[in-house]
Amino acid sequence: MRAITLEPGKPRSQRLDEISEPPEAQGAILVRSLAVGICGTDRELIDGLYGEAVPGRERLVIGHESLGRVIKAPAHSGFGTGDIVVGIVRHPDPVPCPNCALGEWDMCRNGRYTERGIKQADGFSAECWRSDPGFTVKVSPVLGLAAVLLEPASVLAKAWEHIERIGRRSRWAPQRVLVTGAGPVGLMAALMGVQRGFDVHVMDRNESGPKPALVRDLGASYHRKFPAFEPDIVIECTGSPAVIVQAVTGSAPGSIVCLTGLGGGQLDAQFDVAKLNQSMVLENRVVFGTVNANLRHYHAAADALAHASRAWLDRIITRRVPLKDWQQAYEKRDGDVKTVLLFED
Repeated sequence: MRAITLEPGKPRSQRLDEISEPPEAQGAILVRSLAVGICGTDRELIDGLYGEAVPGRERLVIGHESLGRVIKAPAHSGFGTGDIVVGIVRHPDPVPCPNCALGEWDMCRNGRYTERGIKQADGFSAECWRSDPGFTVKVSPVLGLAAVLLEPASVLAKAWEHIERIGRRSRWAPQRVLVTGAGPVGLMAALMGVQRGFDVHVMDRNESGPKPALVRDLGASYHRKFPAFEPDIVIECTGSPAVIVQAVTGSAPGSIVCLTGLGGGQLDAQFDVAKLNQSMVLENRVVFGTVNANLRHYHAAADALAHASRAWLDRIITRRVPLKDWQQAYEKRDGDVKTVLLFED
């Protein structure tokens, strides 16, 4: 079967390979791939910035934003032939650590987890893949191709869960939410904020293209610079140090700032730690980071997508690339929001 592989750590080593069918040891459920979503992580893997192959092998099948149709599933597994499913990315470490043992593998303490398409486990950019029932999520066929957004949505479902838990530390009645960045992650953050009844604002640098309209049609407000009010909740999705400082120092006293973005080439950027510390201590602000998700968050994300406008979700997918043109899927183009690589029409 065909799959997109690369040699982790070696820039521009990606290629369309012929590989063997996945062995049953990879999971009891056999899935035919429909599509994979492309994100910045895939491009960073292609640039050789990180990634680890399966032990004993040089090449890794990439792709972590999956969508597929079940070909075969065990009896009494809860899955059947024809079900539309998504595979969970992170799997617990083999020890396991206390969090992994409780199913909270997204909070792994010893770093021995694996991640499909990223770290020591083949991903979903193959014509077929396998998954165990506990790491597979059934999605509504009504969502169509938009169900490929489930993985990024799961990260935001986790972010919102943690925001709400932290908010219970005191008497807290948040009203305004600011999301920085209007990519797929930011749009999922905004969607879940609107669904919770908040006054949602999104800040992004794009003056034209699909992003301003996507934000406004969601029922949120669009800004090209930090707004002139103090938000109660900030979900930061850019990874820009300058924006992070604005998010913390410009938020309301007692606010919660959730960091979901990575800065890429901005890792060496500097900012005033003393100013940041003073802002957090004197105003009781909380700043926390989050990444990945567990089964509970995938189900919460599936519920959020099921209650969203299908037409609006479809507009997030701005490019659909067939497998024969697979290299184009990894190009970053003006006007892109989410690019999807199609394994089936």
